[in-house]
Amino acid sequence: MAGDAGGRRGSGGDSLASAVPPVRGADQVKRLEGALVLGGGPAGAAAAIWLARAGRQVTLWEKERLSHHKICGEFLSWEAQAYLGDLGLDLAALGAVEIERVRMVTARRTVEGRLGFTARSLTRRVLDAALLDVAAASGATVEHGVAARELLPSGEVVAGQGAVKPGALFLATGKSNLRGCMRDGEGTLNQQLGFKAYFRLAPAERAALAGHVELMLFKGGYAGLQLVERDAANLCFLVSPERWKACGGDFHALLADLAAEVPHLARRLAGAVPLLDRPLAISGVPYGFLHRPSGGDSIWRLGDQAAVIPSFSGDGMSLALHSARLATGALLTGRGPQDYARQLAKDAGGAVRRAAWLQRMSGREGWVERVALLPGVLGLGARVTRLSGRAVRRARAV
Repeated sequence: MAGDAGGRRGSGGDSLASAVPPVRGADQVKRLEGALVLGGGPAGAAAAIWLARAGRQVTLWEKERLSHHKICGEFLSWEAQAYLGDLGLDLAALGAVEIERVRMVTARRTVEGRLGFTARSLTRRVLDAALLDVAAASGATVEHGVAARELLPSGEVVAGQGAVKPGALFLATGKSNLRGCMRDGEGTLNQQLGFKAYFRLAPAERAALAGHVELMLFKGGYAGLQLVERDAANLCFLVSPERWKACGGDFHALLADLAAEVPHLARRLAGAVPLLDRPLAISGVPYGFLHRPSGGDSIWRLGDQAAVIPSFSGDGMSLALHSARLATGALLTGRGPQDYARQLAKDAGGAVRRAAWLQRMSGREGWVERVALLPGVLGLGARVTRLSGRAVRRARAV
């Protein structure tokens, strides 16, 4: 993994809404009889797989030519694992690492507890590539290096190669907006900056981390540390813009500042070897966003285009897969985007709100110390910020 991918700067804004060339005439618009899926992440790939397996024509556009590291989504809850199993993935064969416990750490205290389920951890680069391979093998047309630029009021999707008008449009562009179908609201936690890096930890530190996800709380944010495949460790963290500015906009200075505040982080990174040329970064993520269905819904919003659960919960992957299952199930049974959006809001709304509340609470002075007095509260927190088992079972049965 070392040196195989440089970091890239992400954005929760409009990275797909670039300058659009003049729209072609109606006679130059290509018509797709089937569905068009925009985005080759877990939500988009899963939707393509389920549609193709049902005998539907489906084309998927992925803007990147090769799978690459992404800043979110490497914690796989049991719900996510169930969906991935339905899709035919063997997570163990892909190298996924098991996680059964959670540690919450501050400068002064460490609290540990069981998750209540066995999670797995796998890089998005490996997971996304595997899902796209399954999509192609299932009969979907997967086109790499194709980026949508705009959705026109007429329902045509404009890309560099021209315009197409699909029979159904699935929007799975992640945290990036698409011109013509922007999100209909903001999140409740929008200000923090996110960073991600991989490290090869010293053997003793890797052994101490094994089987755990660690959440380290500091002023203005928190960090998550967990092992992924090939003995690498994934460090993700959110910080305030003020802290980033105070560190001179320098990642290494920022990391040193965080390690100085939280000695546990300093200990974990002692002797660690960075595995990326530079970190991944993202800003403007609309954590807490939940699409509100309306009578005007005509596209199928998947994953982060439908709901952005705060990363503190670790349930973004299962929500993305759940949205794909609900949406494809609705289409295949003759229901429309409005019905789907209402069901997703019902299934995910509570988890999104509770995760946002927990993320806000985590920044309060003494919060972890109070949590330590309540046995089992960490596992409870992990459970109440997830989709309900009933909702997942219902969606999988369609």
